[in-house]
Amino acid sequence: MLFNVPQFIDIEDKIVGPLTAKQLGWLALGGVVLLVLFNLLDTSAFVISCVIVGIIFGALAFYRPYNVSLITFIGSSISFIFRPRMYIWKRAAENDVPVRKTAKNKPRPLKKKELNSQKIEEISKILDLK
Repeated sequence: MLFNVPQFIDIEDKIVGPLTAKQLGWLALGGVVLLVLFNLLDTSAFVISCVIVGIIFGALAFYRPYNVSLITFIGSSISFIFRPRMYIWKRAAENDVPVRKTAKNKPRPLKKKELNSQKIEEISKILDLK
């Protein structure tokens, strides 16, 4: 059986012309903010705020740093600042660092300490006193 496999699933669908739904939403929200500011401010203050709001919402709609949306980038930046960090030391494997074996590096056999009954009695007396 043959099935059609969808391609380009990581690309968002275009809703209006070249705009995706998210871009259209950001631009509509910017328009609503400008409409409210138009009713609240006089003409010169509205023009200044129009430029600022246009830059902010235009960046939210179209700017994609590191190929993620700006709002995701800002959220990740804020969570990075306030999230606790834990650094874990990872020991390197013995195979990572080559060690040249020479006569100096050869391990010496360990000598076993011999305990006789006299040393055991001395140790037990020391432990009993404490």
